[in-house]
Amino acid sequence: MGRLLTRGHPAATAAVQAMVGGRPPHAIVMAGAPGSGKTTLALDLAAGLLCEAPDPADRPCRECRGCRLVAHGTHADVHRLAPSGPGLQVRIGDRGNPEPGTVRRLIADLALLPVEGGRRVAIVERADRLNEDAQSALLKLLEEPPPGVTIVLCADRDDLLLPTVMSRCVRVRLGPVAVREIEAMLEDAGVADAPRASRLARLATGRPGAALALAVSPDAVTARDEIARTLLDLASARASRRLTVGRELLGRAADLVVALDTGAAIVATGASGGEETVGSRRRSPKRPSARATSADPSADGASDADAPDGGDDETAAAVRAPASERRRAAAALVDIWRDVARDLLLVTLGEEGRLRDPALLDDYRAAPPIPPDRLRAFAIRLARSAELLESNVSPELVVDSLLVAWPRPAAAA
Repeated sequence: MGRLLTRGHPAATAAVQAMVGGRPPHAIVMAGAPGSGKTTLALDLAAGLLCEAPDPADRPCRECRGCRLVAHGTHADVHRLAPSGPGLQVRIGDRGNPEPGTVRRLIADLALLPVEGGRRVAIVERADRLNEDAQSALLKLLEEPPPGVTIVLCADRDDLLLPTVMSRCVRVRLGPVAVREIEAMLEDAGVADAPRASRLARLATGRPGAALALAVSPDAVTARDEIARTLLDLASARASRRLTVGRELLGRAADLVVALDTGAAIVATGASGGEETVGSRRRSPKRPSARATSADPSADGASDADAPDGGDDETAAAVRAPASERRRAAAALVDIWRDVARDLLLVTLGEEGRLRDPALLDDYRAAPPIPPDRLRAFAIRLARSAELLESNVSPELVVDSLLVAWPRPAAAA
C-alpha cells in the first residue's frame, strides 16, 4: 500500500488510492471544511501520480525522486494556485501576458510538456474563491485537458462552484475527523501532550488542520480564551458597555486570525518537507494584524457605510482594514461565540460531559445562568449571522447586533 499523509478520511483516501492505482480522472473537486485536510490529500494524490515505484500499489512510496520533490514542494510538474491579494481571490490574470499565480498562467503552463515525467498535477486551493469569470476561464481546461493532466480543485464550499464546473469533476468529500484520531495526530507530530491534544482536538471540531494550527500557535489559543471569557463577562453588561468592548473583541479576533494563519503556514511548510517542521514550533514572521492595517477599504469592497462613527485610533485602524480581513475576524468571533453559547447551554442543562471546551468549565459554572430558551434562540441568530458575513453585510454591524442581542442572565433581565 502507498503511504498517504492524510489520516481520518477512510473513504477519501481509498478513492485517492484507487485513482493512483488505476486511471485517474482529469478533474477532481475535494470539498470539506477549512482545515479538514483537502490540500494534504491533494498532495498525496500528486505524490502517488508522480511516484516512480514500479508497483502502482506501492505509490506513493515517499522514497523516490518524484515523491521527494513533491514533499519539498519543488516538483516541476506540480502546479499550485491559491488566493492572493486584499480580497483573497484566485485571480484570472491578464489575457495577453498572465502573471504567475493566476488562472490564465496555470492554463498556459499546463499547455507545455511535462518536465520530470509523463504526468502533471494542478492544485487550486480555495477554488470557491474563483469568481465566475475565473471559473469560466478554467472551464475550457476542464473540458479539454492536455494529456496526462489531473486538476484538483480544493473547495471549502463547493456550492459556490458553477454547475458546469462541478459536472466535469469527480467529487471527493472530506468530513469531520474523530476527536481520538486528531488527538493521535497531534501527539504523533510532537506538538501537544495528551491533555492539550485532547482539548485542541475538541476545539478543532473535526478539522485536523485547524488542530495543528492551534497546536503550533499558542497565541491563537490565548486569544481564543480571552475572547470566550470576555463574552461571558458581557452577558451581565449593559448595552453601552457591550458596544464599547465589541471593537476590542473584533481586534482580538483579528489577532487570532493572524495567529492561525501563522500556524497554518508552519503546518504547511512542515507537511511539505521544508526547513520548518510541524514539531519544531518555530514561527514564520507575522503579517500585520487587521487591527493595524491602514489599507484603503474601497480596495476590497468596503465603504464608509461599513465604518462606525467615532472610536479611538485602534478602532479607526480596524475600520480601514480591508473588508475581507474584517469579515474573517468577525467570522472567527462568531465561531467562538457559538461554542460559548453551546457550552453555556450544556452546563445549564447539566450535560457538562459534552462541552466543546472543558478547560473553561469553571468559567461557565461561575457565570450567572441564562434561560435555555434564550440561549437556543441566540444560537439560531449566530448561525444566521455567520451566513450574513459570507455576503457584503458590514462585519461591524453584524457584531453590534449580536452584542445587543446577547441574552442577559435571568436575574439581570
